Amino acid sequence: MESEEARPRRRQARGERRMSEILDAAAAVFAEQGYEKATTNAIAAAAGISPGSLYQFFRSKEAVAQALTDRFTAQMRDAHGEAFAPAGLAALAALDLDDLIDRVVDPLVAFNIANPGFKALFARPDMPPGLATAAGPIQSALLGRVEAILAVRSPGLSAPERARSARVLVQIFQAMTPVVVAAASEEEREAEVRELKKVLRGYLAPLDG
Repeated sequence: MESEEARPRRRQARGERRMSEILDAAAAVFAEQGYEKATTNAIAAAAGISPGSLYQFFRSKEAVAQALTDRFTAQMRDAHGEAFAPAGLAALAALDLDDLIDRVVDPLVAFNIANPGFKALFARPDMPPGLATAAGPIQSALLGRVEAILAVRSPGLSAPERARSARVLVQIFQAMTPVVVAAASEEEREAEVRELKKVLRGYLAPLDG
């Protein structure tokens, strides 16, 4: 017979799976409809549950968005780690420029392709304070890592110039990302990524020491 300790663990595991399914559904609904138009009814329908069942886990659409933000934040940290950390910033800075761009861009593109709901939350001009608070450290860390690479590769740049160049590079990436994610085919997506890298290389090459 099942022990008294095992039953709560099973219920907890079922609850965690259901929450994960709801967040998967919410990400798809936000990506398709946008945050403002999305409703808890639509999220519940996409998750295959009733609105009442959804409210057992999340009291509102905002609570779903906050939980999804926490998930995205953790996954984005992992993507940044894969892009910047394996070889260390000094080793990345020593790479050939094309190799450097490949090493940094590919994991970040992969994250955005795997999480189409990410932009629906974080690209909003009226992002709620809770979401903005969660996104701020990620954005700052990304800018800091780009600046650190520029400090090694482009020692002639002043600190304000490095900060400005880092902002431009991140903005270029963020502006192109929706185009890459929305590509109609894998072949077209690969072509868009090549164009993104071409633009980044065009900006970086004159700075590269």
